[in-house]
Amino acid sequence: MDEITDIEFGEATNAAELFQKIKGEAWDALILDVNLPDKNGLEILKQIKSEAIRVPVLVFSMHSEEQIAVRALRAGAAGYLCKTSADFELGKAVNLLLTGRKYITSSVAELLLSHFDETIEKAAHELLSDREYQTLILIAAGKSVSQIAAELSLGVPTISTYRARILEKMRLKNNAEITHYVIENRLT
Repeated sequence: MDEITDIEFGEATNAAELFQKIKGEAWDALILDVNLPDKNGLEILKQIKSEAIRVPVLVFSMHSEEQIAVRALRAGAAGYLCKTSADFELGKAVNLLLTGRKYITSSVAELLLSHFDETIEKAAHELLSDREYQTLILIAAGKSVSQIAAELSLGVPTISTYRARILEKMRLKNNAEITHYVIENRLT
């Protein structure tokens, strides 16, 4: 594959700055971290898609592929790359995006294929919405409902509703069981 060498780079430190830049400049590709300080990367990706901003997005995260990749691809990402693979794969991923193609690792391909197999039972956390999943992880990290609300810029009643849905969907009883589930399934 021919490598693309004439690339200019830019950087945004939060969602507001990202949208200001992406609407004011023509970008060929976007490498989007899932963990931005003011907004979750998957929410940003959904907003990019809903506003019809045409740029291929490579979601880049410290989280393992099992945790985020399928969610990112469903939200409209053109690829997913775990930061632990960045040394070997980032250049290849960006080159594919710049040529109009998509990028996934072989392990993400296996994850995607497993979603087509209806005989495979979904893990309980896969039944959660993106916000519910985000809340699950933060509860397991020991954060209170009010701390989570502040971190996600949402109301306490909204987070309480997410927590209630998590408990119901996953058939768990309390935060200790949530934490145990997250640890047992290596979601952190």
